[in-house]
Amino acid sequence: MIIKQPMAEERRKGLPPFSLFFQNKNFYKGIGLLFIFLLFLLPVLRLVWLSFVDDGSLTLHYYTEILRERATWSTVQNTLVIVFGSTVLALVLGVAFAWIVAYVQIRGKRAMQLFIFLPFIIPSYITTLAWTQFFGGSGPVTALLALLPGNLQAPSLYSIEGIILLLGLSHYPLVYLFTVNVFRKIPRDLEEAAATSGLSRKQAFRKVVLPLALPGIASGGLIAFLSNLDNFGIPAFLGTPANIRVLSTYIYEQVVGFGPKAFSRAAVLSVMLGAIALLGTLMQWFLLRRSRVTETVRGDMAPRIFLKPVRQIVVEGVLWSFLLVTSLMPLVVMGALSLISAYGVPFKRENLSLKNYEYVFLTDVKPLSALTNSLQLALVTMAICLVLGTILAYLRFKFPDWSTKTAELFITIPYALPGTVFALCMIFMWMEPVPGWNPGVYGTALILFIAYATRFMVLQIRGSYTAFLQLDPSMDEAARTSGAKGWVRWRKVLLPLLFPGILSGALLVFLMALTELTVSSLLWSSGTETVGVVIFGYEQAGYSTYSTAFSTVLVLGILLGGLLFMGIGKLWDRKVLKAK
Repeated sequence: MIIKQPMAEERRKGLPPFSLFFQNKNFYKGIGLLFIFLLFLLPVLRLVWLSFVDDGSLTLHYYTEILRERATWSTVQNTLVIVFGSTVLALVLGVAFAWIVAYVQIRGKRAMQLFIFLPFIIPSYITTLAWTQFFGGSGPVTALLALLPGNLQAPSLYSIEGIILLLGLSHYPLVYLFTVNVFRKIPRDLEEAAATSGLSRKQAFRKVVLPLALPGIASGGLIAFLSNLDNFGIPAFLGTPANIRVLSTYIYEQVVGFGPKAFSRAAVLSVMLGAIALLGTLMQWFLLRRSRVTETVRGDMAPRIFLKPVRQIVVEGVLWSFLLVTSLMPLVVMGALSLISAYGVPFKRENLSLKNYEYVFLTDVKPLSALTNSLQLALVTMAICLVLGTILAYLRFKFPDWSTKTAELFITIPYALPGTVFALCMIFMWMEPVPGWNPGVYGTALILFIAYATRFMVLQIRGSYTAFLQLDPSMDEAARTSGAKGWVRWRKVLLPLLFPGILSGALLVFLMALTELTVSSLLWSSGTETVGVVIFGYEQAGYSTYSTAFSTVLVLGILLGGLLFMGIGKLWDRKVLKAK
């Protein structure tokens, strides 16, 4: 009776049946969730489903086949050893730097943080090139060891230890980012109480500071774990020449092999890789449940440990030496060695030339084409994520109910998945979305646009959502009461306040899309190469001098873009202060 009455009323008014639902916001929520489900979650479910299908029937054949192979367990073992080892290294370095920056009185903390984040800002495959040049035959490490007695050899980075080292150095900034503010928010009075009760500084750190900082450490550790698991560039550049497989590179090998079982086997391996990622998430959940969270309203930026002048100079010297060697010197060496005429020749004046740059930018058409493709992909992805991500963040902020939380969960999944797994999801989804219908998306640039937008959308949502959380509600109410409506209120009141946070999310999306390799390595086709794909191709073909020249130009572009962003941020802050 409750349903029939409004339908009868609709007929009397000449309205179509169920038109009442169009007046109900739940209808629009349902449509929005359905669209998000189809775009963000269905490709993942399709991958899982196809891992159990063979010739149209359900089967466990591919699972039993892969699980019986020796190569599978060797690959899983390599993956676990490398991922856990690099995560431990990232945790040690990230927590150590976070504690020193938050607690110890040292000079130049702002500049130090820039060098800490440099390995994360630079794409990991370029970092790998820089380190291989640093330890290579023409690099300074080999030259230095040649001066020492004993015929010493530079350690090889083409090993499990080398992969662990570079993954840890690339992702410890994530641990630092999540941990430094947690250390700053630990109340001083708790540490003072621990000191008055007779605890030493080490005991206070273990019994007071560490339990309170555990949520940030666990979150940073999880992000580092998932980033190490997702990384394709470092294992591909260092592991493939040494025949060291991890799951991400093994999936890539299966797909590019184009065998009759390639996609089915890759689907099974992708499910295994996703299961390891889920295990990491459960580990973080367990750690957070056992931890205690205590936060002050604002982080305490003042140092808590004061060193004697001599000790302070020693500590600063050690920190800066580490940062210069790990963050800057490999990039400088890569730039210098990009000028040598051939790989392996000594770095002497007579061996220097610009012919590598001439080949990359004048002879070979692929680098400039790839740079154009990457810029177009990054700009369009940024624009789509900027508009849709900010709208979704606003809905999440304004209506924090089950529907917006579910939507955010669905949108998070493509970014949480390892890149090779997500790329395979895109292939299965768009090769034939409906049996018998090929929309012509797979094998074109359109699939890259769709993949980038769905993968990086969550970055914009979180950046914009954080900006909305920092917005004073009284500003919006004051604008409403003063008569400002709609777009005028947004343009004159809200957007100037939200701009820094929204822009930060947009620039992060742009940077991630510009230098992306993992997803595009499986989705690119002729004419749609990206910068990462071209550099990867140069390395696979043995043209290291060309890849270093192209990478050097990209690094300079990224650094100049970062300086420009910092300048824009300072100008905007001054403009806002003057307006106040």
